[in-house]
Amino acid sequence: MIDMLKPAVIIFTLLSILTGIIYPLVVTGIAQVAFPSKANGSIVVKDGRAVGSELIGQSFTDPKYFWGRPSATTGFPDNAMASGGSNLGPTNPALADAVKARAAALIAADPGNRLPVPVDLLTASGSGLDPHISPAAAMYQAGRVARLRGLSEDKVKELISRNTEERWLGLLGEERVNVLKLNLELDTIGR
Repeated sequence: MIDMLKPAVIIFTLLSILTGIIYPLVVTGIAQVAFPSKANGSIVVKDGRAVGSELIGQSFTDPKYFWGRPSATTGFPDNAMASGGSNLGPTNPALADAVKARAAALIAADPGNRLPVPVDLLTASGSGLDPHISPAAAMYQAGRVARLRGLSEDKVKELISRNTEERWLGLLGEERVNVLKLNLELDTIGR
């Protein structure tokens, strides 16, 4: 029995060291050399301090800022420790009620806006942490942000255009606007 147990313990120990220590250290080392920003969370730094991540949505509620996608995370909006969608199906009355409440909040923040509300301002993403909105969602909010900041709407629209990220290789994904980056740049031009 000991003759059979000894090789199993040795293999278990070696594989534990290999897969639990050596492999993670090698992969982490490669990531730190090849992709240091991404390996460290794509942290956005302003005035020498971290203000967020390019990869995790931030909750902006002040009407003078662009608002991101709604978050379905538990505890608080954009809770990275509770990533996940709402799992509400399209026929679920709770989803319809949430969409109506979100639309009402957008309309209340900008009652003169007669544009149709883009869907990404009404529904949460699959992770609940999406840092991006569509250019249409940003343009929908441009009038409100411009008015509350005392800026021309054309200036705000130009800012949106400058912050619009193209499709990857011109083919994959959709055009998008990183809400954190857009709001940080907005802070530099007008309070």
